[in-house]
Amino acid sequence: MMQEHSFLEKVDEQVVLGGFWPGIQLYYPPVKYSPADGVYETMEQASARMRKYAHNTNAHTLLFDLEDGCRQKAMSRELLRQELPLFENRTFQIAVRINPFRTDEYEEDLKLIRDMSDYIDVIVLAKAGEVYGAAEIRDLSSWLVSVNPKIEIQPIIEHPRSLKISPELMQFSTVRHVVFGIHDFSKAMAIHLTPEGWIDELKTYLRMLLLEARIAGTGVIGGVEVLINKTPMPENYIEPHDVRRWLDLHGERESHVVHHHALEEAQMGLTGKQVIHPFHIHLCKVAFTPSPLQIERNVKVLQAAIDADALLGGAIKFEGEMLDPPMFGKALQSLLRAYALKSLDEKDKAFALDVLKRLPVHVIRENWPYGMI
Repeated sequence: MMQEHSFLEKVDEQVVLGGFWPGIQLYYPPVKYSPADGVYETMEQASARMRKYAHNTNAHTLLFDLEDGCRQKAMSRELLRQELPLFENRTFQIAVRINPFRTDEYEEDLKLIRDMSDYIDVIVLAKAGEVYGAAEIRDLSSWLVSVNPKIEIQPIIEHPRSLKISPELMQFSTVRHVVFGIHDFSKAMAIHLTPEGWIDELKTYLRMLLLEARIAGTGVIGGVEVLINKTPMPENYIEPHDVRRWLDLHGERESHVVHHHALEEAQMGLTGKQVIHPFHIHLCKVAFTPSPLQIERNVKVLQAAIDADALLGGAIKFEGEMLDPPMFGKALQSLLRAYALKSLDEKDKAFALDVLKRLPVHVIRENWPYGMI
């Protein structure tokens, strides 16, 4: 035990905790079509829109789409070459969704990534593994070694063939999260999705992916909603009771559906969710992120376990509940989840690290598979 403790004290916290999660990923079209005008933006218009909105996003990840959601691909790549260096002091990740492996557009996308590698954190690979299997991730990972080895790859599981080989796709160190591409997946399975019920309609396959990901220590990013709410929830609503009150008083049907889906995905342990509209961001962030009151309660649970010397064995009574090590592990997971979503303050992070140092390495792995120890 003492050896394991001293080992943890020598390891960097980023290595133990596994870094930050993709969280809420906002799809951002580089060059957008304007239905009102019936034309695509000019470079000047797209640049102005990006500087006005993209630089100030409150999403965890800004995801530039060069695949299905992008018609003007060459123009979009030119725009990104111009604009990516201007993102300074950002608090979010930048991801680029590229076209399927070894297509002509894929090769053009790689040229962009090679030239802009200092400004890109994540490559999201569309149709991952559908044609060439895990070799797609192997070759892209090898290519990144000489470009920027810090860039991660997030394969999109969009076909049952990809789901079947998902353990192979997750074996590479560049893959720390995978995306469940619900709409292409349902098309491949000939399943008719509904905006309200897609989680239930695809739950079998989502759980299969979650099982493989949990074994591999890989995160799963959830599905894209198609319903768009007309009223944004204010960002100062972060406690569950405040969120429920706002939804009851001001939220339309679309807000209720999107928030409910995000809650369900968070409860299943997903590490992120892709959204297509800025009004989705806060609705989903509050579902995925433990609130300050929840963090405070979990700190008290763990402190009570430490005081009773029950962290590794024993039970305590806490606020009318009987709690034992599995519950302590869930309380710790909540703190680490808050850390991974950049919502844990320094004091609580120091407390979580202190709890980790009290645990054997195998117990840490049981509770938190996303680290690299």
